[in-house]
Amino acid sequence: MPAVPSLPPRPSLPSLHRRSAKADPEPTPRIPVPTARAIVDCAVYVEGVRLPGRFTHSSAIAEVRNRGEGFVWIGLHAPDEHQMDAVAQCYGLHELMVEDTVSAHQRPKLERYDDVAFLVLRTVKYVEHESVTTANEIVESGEIMVMVGSDFVITVRHGEHSGLAGVRQNLEANPEQLTLGPSAVLHAVADHVVDEYLGVTDSIERDVDVMEEEVFSPHHHVPIENIYLLKREVVELRRSVTPLSTPLARLVQEPSVPKAVRRYLRDVQDHHTTVAERISEYDEVLSSLVDAALARVTMQQNLDMRKISSWVAIAAVPTMVAGIYGMNFDNMPELHWTYGYHLMVGVVACVCIGLWRTFHKNNWL
Repeated sequence: MPAVPSLPPRPSLPSLHRRSAKADPEPTPRIPVPTARAIVDCAVYVEGVRLPGRFTHSSAIAEVRNRGEGFVWIGLHAPDEHQMDAVAQCYGLHELMVEDTVSAHQRPKLERYDDVAFLVLRTVKYVEHESVTTANEIVESGEIMVMVGSDFVITVRHGEHSGLAGVRQNLEANPEQLTLGPSAVLHAVADHVVDEYLGVTDSIERDVDVMEEEVFSPHHHVPIENIYLLKREVVELRRSVTPLSTPLARLVQEPSVPKAVRRYLRDVQDHHTTVAERISEYDEVLSSLVDAALARVTMQQNLDMRKISSWVAIAAVPTMVAGIYGMNFDNMPELHWTYGYHLMVGVVACVCIGLWRTFHKNNWL
């Protein structure tokens, strides 16, 4: 008899456990993105003039402190926590500022951490659309954070709109303003954001006027949902704009801000007040349009009920006559008369015509 080949030994449970553990892939470590990826521009300004060459966030502040004059302006776009931590270590930023700049979605505010001022601005952009009655979005919002120290200013932007490249170019073309230091950049950014508010409110005003014409037009019916959509966009605009009044008022009174810059900030404050008043007016107008649209719907329902009631009253006459003469009685007036049918039809027609003329005269039909 041939020998039966022996089977391999069965692996023990611990070996199976080790084999399955080896089969599970290990999680891939997250590779941090370099800080330079988030930096849009980094420049050193001395006596209002930008120094030639390219600087990193660390070499720029080292250059300023070695010279003992000038300041650094770093612009970042949507940095993550690792990138912001690298900048914070070089510039001595508080951890709460780092948290706010990374998480975003902050209300406009002004806070001070030791010698560093932290200003949060909400940016807005008007979304172009074909018709205000069919648009899904009218206002798009974002954020800009400004951190101002004695020898640096850091701007962090969230959102794809309201870039600060134009602000930087305008300041570099005006060295006298840059000689005022980092506070001049703070004013320029705030002025740019508030000017954007003015442009958006001008566009919103046209939409409100169009909506008002549509609501009161006799040949158009605007659903109330469209008015609420525009009102919601105005509310979003108000949430972005109105809270900025308190930080601007504090900046105007801030003793660390040069007097010349505070004069410019008063002008920004005046523009912001104008924007806030416009938004309040738009909100009131839209609330009135909602009431007008509801009143128009109620009036239309009343007119429809009048028409329905009028036709029901007219139809009740032949229904009543047919019901009476449909009863199975032998002794009924004009039942066996040759012209009884024609008489009843004529009477019903005359009564119905009389009712129609009465309702039409009273504008029910």
